[in-house]
Amino acid sequence: MSSKINGLNGTSPAVETGGGARRAAEMATGQASGSAAAVQSGGSNVHITDSASFLSGLAQHLNSLPAVNAGRVAQLQSAIDSGTYTIQSHVVAGQLMQSEQALAQIHGG
Repeated sequence: MSSKINGLNGTSPAVETGGGARRAAEMATGQASGSAAAVQSGGSNVHITDSASFLSGLAQHLNSLPAVNAGRVAQLQSAIDSGTYTIQSHVVAGQLMQSEQALAQIHGG
């Protein structure tokens, strides 16, 4: 597939493709079916795996959720205000260690 990009000489840019980009975008947004979808356009292949489709759907779902759980915030605020909220340092320390181990694995450490 060849793409031509115009606009290098001061004109407004435009991208011309053979239509495969639209089909690839449809598959990336979960509109394709099957365990692995393939688009063939001018010798180029695009493969979207089940995992990629699942992650795309999960990302869309997470983006639809509120950034803050208002009910949980109100519950914690109430506990803090009433003096019943206690910090469990061993739980906090354990979670910090898990985060450090996960970061070490990501960075190859």
